[in-house]
Amino acid sequence: MQGQSLYNIYKRYNTLHSHVITALPIVILMPHSACNCRCVMCDIWKDNKNLKQLTEQDISGLLASLKKFGTQQVVMSGGEALLNTNFFRLCEILKKQGIKVSLLTTGLSIKSNADQLLKWVDDLIVSLDGDERLHDAIRNIPNAFKKLKEGVTHLKHVNPNYRITARTVIHRLNFRNWQAIINEAMLMGIDQVSFLPADVSSHAFNRQTAWSEPKQHEILIDEKELSELQEVIYDVIFNNKANFTNGFIAESPLKIQNIYHYYAAFYGINPFPYKKCNAPWVSTVIEADGSVRPCFFHDAIGNIRDNSLTDILNSNEAINFRKTLDMGTNATCVKCVCTLNLSPFAKL
Repeated sequence: MQGQSLYNIYKRYNTLHSHVITALPIVILMPHSACNCRCVMCDIWKDNKNLKQLTEQDISGLLASLKKFGTQQVVMSGGEALLNTNFFRLCEILKKQGIKVSLLTTGLSIKSNADQLLKWVDDLIVSLDGDERLHDAIRNIPNAFKKLKEGVTHLKHVNPNYRITARTVIHRLNFRNWQAIINEAMLMGIDQVSFLPADVSSHAFNRQTAWSEPKQHEILIDEKELSELQEVIYDVIFNNKANFTNGFIAESPLKIQNIYHYYAAFYGINPFPYKKCNAPWVSTVIEADGSVRPCFFHDAIGNIRDNSLTDILNSNEAINFRKTLDMGTNATCVKCVCTLNLSPFAKL
């Protein structure tokens, strides 16, 4: 077991330095293209009529590559992955290969799927946008908060040790509600809460074209609001010292402060915060139509319905992309809001 562990560490180290994928600890799958929310900061739901989804055949076809690369964790993202009618069968296929399954979810159907979630999904990451009134407004769905809370409470009642974390996108509509979000997460019984700024400039989240300035500024914190954002951040850091220490808030105070710097960078006040990321070397994203991306924000490099994942990730095009990617100057990376930096020694 120890030898195998050392071998996996070597393969992960070799991938980072050779740019040839020999180890792929994390794979993000999008089982379903549609979503059951209509969030103001996301355009995925606008294309719900053009349904795409991954099949059992798609997942089974990935197994040889996942085994070769020693994949340890699959993160089910979306859209809303639970809308795929065969979702739990997809999880079963992966779990039987010893792969951990995590689910990113809106939380609307947790309670109705509780038994299957506890059986086939190792942990949940739920979206939390504010207190009840604000969460429902941002999700643009009535009773979204109530359904989320009922689902989390039910799972925790059945299995208090089942890990549920929350992820919050901080933006113009909810930054003033920041402390309330932390309070609601604690009351709900959530194990940890994480914060990141809103992506307003990329083609991700089903944006066929990048948002124009008027649309950006619905979500982008306005320059005249930056001083208020800074005050809110000061209060969050000051009032939650214990929550930073015990890890209930996933980020450090410095990373929370960088949310201010991220928004201030749009107005030339400071550079965009430096982000250390190796996502294209340690993970990949497979969308509901089979498209493969190096991460959420970069262009597709192939499709698993045309070629194996191994061949896609180690094509000349993909290797050259990783070899020449300069995250300090690449326009997509500079403005990225969601980074992954996994060392060869990191345990998932």
